Amino acid sequence: MSAVPHLFSLVASTVGQPAAEWLQRHVDVPRGLDDFAWSDTAIHRAWLAEALGLCLFHSLVRAVPDGRRYVEEQAAAGRKVVFDHGAFRTVDWHETGELPRGRQAFTRILEPLGFSDVRTYALTKLHVTGWAFRQMDLPEDIAQFFVAEFHPGRLSETFQVTVSRVLASSRDPLDSTHLSILRRLRSTRHCSLEEATQLLPVLCRAFARQHGVVSEADYRQLLSESESMAWIATEGNSFNHLTDRVDDLQAVVEEQIRLERPIKDSIEVSTSGRVMQTAYRSCTVTRDLLDDQGKLRPHQVPGSFVEFITRKVDPETGTLDLNFDSNNAQGIIRMTETKG
Repeated sequence: MSAVPHLFSLVASTVGQPAAEWLQRHVDVPRGLDDFAWSDTAIHRAWLAEALGLCLFHSLVRAVPDGRRYVEEQAAAGRKVVFDHGAFRTVDWHETGELPRGRQAFTRILEPLGFSDVRTYALTKLHVTGWAFRQMDLPEDIAQFFVAEFHPGRLSETFQVTVSRVLASSRDPLDSTHLSILRRLRSTRHCSLEEATQLLPVLCRAFARQHGVVSEADYRQLLSESESMAWIATEGNSFNHLTDRVDDLQAVVEEQIRLERPIKDSIEVSTSGRVMQTAYRSCTVTRDLLDDQGKLRPHQVPGSFVEFITRKVDPETGTLDLNFDSNNAQGIIRMTETKG
């Protein structure tokens, strides 16, 4: 008997029953999950990896109206979205408050769930290194995590001081109990249902903004040197996009243009020619910033977006090409820029 209904019960414990039912109707779930254990005493890490991805998927479509509309239109056409990967940003810096530095705050989460950093990508124009985390139990089926790690040390001293000031108030959502469960999960590849129910909402909260409200002056300073860091200042470690894996990207683009959706006007093609990507432009969100008098003022800033990807089979391996491409990634990251 399939454990998929149990998966969505776990998801419901974090996002609520209506959201879990929406996800079940709209997002494809890997059939291979049923090859892994599920019981009250032993849930395999692959199930928890899928549950986390589903919860974060829902967080993004809740924040991006164009994304939710796209997903629901796919369902109306008889198709579930295939969640290829989600992406978020972090900061390679010595001052991050209570959080571990940069991606280390997330390797402690992702590695116990079976993810491995399989490849890095130099996004030098953006002062970023990309890290691709792939789930090793079902690599083609469970969504990857693409971590864009920003390097403030490559920019001005004034910029670096501002980064320190912004991140100093960061709080760690994980406590010793959560870390203990993750350590056991890493060593045994299983946890109990009680532990999974306790852990999942905390893991979801880790993909959010952990630092306090930013001042207008600091935001402008960051924006003057890095759009990526300015985005992190207001959005933190939230998913900045999620990606639907589609069979025919050109057909998707043509349909989205016909519908007058905010889609990028070109397709990024990898050096290999096997990975093609494009995306909606980011939505606009309202965030409070502190003015010179310490009062909160609403500002319109870039939020998150939805990406589309087509992957072809690598003839050398006979498997789907799950890699990314540095040029592609830099083009996609720029979808959250305020200019242009």
